Amino acid sequence: MRLTSNVSRFSVGSFQPEEDASEQPLPSWFSASSYTHQVAADILQYGPIARTTLAQLLGLSQGALSRITSDLLHYGVIEELDPEDPDASIQKPLPLGFIPKESGGERRGRPQTALRIRKNERTFIGINVRGNSALATALNVACEELGEVHIVDFEDQSPRQLCKTLTTLVNECLEDIRNAGLSKPVAVGISIGGHIINDSTVTFAPFLHWDGSVNLASMMSEECGIPTGIFNDLDSLLHYECWFEAGVGIPRFAVVTMGAGLGYSLAQNGQPIDYGDKSYGLIAHTLVDPEGPRCYQGHKGCAECLTNDSIAEQYSQNLGRTTSFDDFAHDARHGVPQATQLLNRTCFRLGVFIATVANIAMPQKILVAGESSFIVRMNTESIRKGIESYRHSQAAPVSLEILDDTWDRWASAAA
Repeated sequence: MRLTSNVSRFSVGSFQPEEDASEQPLPSWFSASSYTHQVAADILQYGPIARTTLAQLLGLSQGALSRITSDLLHYGVIEELDPEDPDASIQKPLPLGFIPKESGGERRGRPQTALRIRKNERTFIGINVRGNSALATALNVACEELGEVHIVDFEDQSPRQLCKTLTTLVNECLEDIRNAGLSKPVAVGISIGGHIINDSTVTFAPFLHWDGSVNLASMMSEECGIPTGIFNDLDSLLHYECWFEAGVGIPRFAVVTMGAGLGYSLAQNGQPIDYGDKSYGLIAHTLVDPEGPRCYQGHKGCAECLTNDSIAEQYSQNLGRTTSFDDFAHDARHGVPQATQLLNRTCFRLGVFIATVANIAMPQKILVAGESSFIVRMNTESIRKGIESYRHSQAAPVSLEILDDTWDRWASAAA
């Protein structure tokens, strides 16, 4: 079995201060073949990992792998762990269905050196922007936080002013990196809800209310002096889950997010499936309840009813007065009957939506995330009932995981 990774996401190289940062692409750690990057990516994803296991995973001979790993050791990208090092015994999940074969050395009990990424050789800053707030954190190659999580609220959403606001976060993260005794970050990753092309130009940003295309990467690189990439927030989360969290080793999984909007994306073999129109929220208008409320486009009972604003509007109608989503969440926690009724219905509708995703995309796992995903923990039974109502009785159960959705997770995903 061989996994493929998004090599450009692993191109995380040294910052060249003598060049104009606004004109640089995202820098590369080292120059080598795509297959060498693939080996480094797998060591990051699955390491510490023995050479024999890595060779089997990639379908390489021991000789070929030895030549590649020798180059990576020379570049300072990876390191060998002594068999007695406690970290050498750490076992991350390997790809689903992959079973390493014993080598002769293993049968005779010879200890093997494990390979892992040199995680503190490079640093990054990740920023997630949500409407009128942004959060940033500094991280190393292994996506480990190096300091505090920094948050800023802002009123002016214009691109130029946003860059100035985000640069204040970058400067705070730079201080964390200096305090950790590590090198200057090689790149800033910014994730937003919207449509981005070439990891740089924002063409659609519904929560920032921009009109037209904005080369935010160039503007931000010029403002903060560090090469910057701009990414869709959901795609960033998929990459993060593929490499470090619940998606490690899962050949195909989907993420559904609940919050200001409804998000959906699918990962295959370690990277989001590329489809140019997916970041326009097309699946949000899938039917989930023929008796549900109408969305802003006039669709009756589409999945837009799972968004915060729609839930707040439904709860307001139930109570006969204006309420917010926070009011609904508070009352649901405290067992207010009208809130409990709407919670049950919302979770059932989410189950129908998840069943639709499972039936069409056929993932091995579905992750539920987003700032409002906490409400689904209140009634997983209704979610299961919604799923079962649209699944064949003999179909395999849907493997479902509700993530602990913290904002810093999204900032880490941007990095």
